[in-house]
Amino acid sequence: MRSAKITRKTAETDISVEINLDGSGAYDNQTGVGFFDHMLDQLARHALIDMKVRCAGDLHIDDHHSVEDVGIALGQALTQALGDKRGIRRYGACLLPMDDALVRAALDLSGRPYLVWNLEMPTARIGTFDTELVREFFQALATHGGITLHVDGLHGINSHHIAEAAFKAVARALREAVEIDPRKADAVPSTKGSL
Repeated sequence: MRSAKITRKTAETDISVEINLDGSGAYDNQTGVGFFDHMLDQLARHALIDMKVRCAGDLHIDDHHSVEDVGIALGQALTQALGDKRGIRRYGACLLPMDDALVRAALDLSGRPYLVWNLEMPTARIGTFDTELVREFFQALATHGGITLHVDGLHGINSHHIAEAAFKAVARALREAVEIDPRKADAVPSTKGSL
């Protein structure tokens, strides 16, 4: 089973993350940040990755440390669950519409972290959630998951829809990338022989 459990404890956050790449999209995410929990639920459901996240963070300061550190732990869990990446498709992409929003995500589980972020939010907040934290989460996920990740916002006027479309687009791309390729289930998808 391609699964992982990561714990991360700092002076700012205490986090545990459990994932199963071959799941059904079941989720149980509790970070203390309601909108972020909703986004993590979308990530799990649309990637078909079972996910359980617990985070106790310094929310009396703001949500930043919790959101970023969950991204770090989730990236580490993804790396652990993928192992040597034998048999995976490696690449994934999705063009995802959500009402007024249209977001494109493309990724490579290359082991070479890089984030290209072309997505603007029309508002500074979604409820009490700072919209800058959407990028911070994906930066941490890409860095610690060894992912080359491109996210482009093509249309959108509603920040909630744009953020949710981004999480869903990345989820669908991730689902494709982590799947086992039936034509090459015994090989690492690289001419170098390793990723």
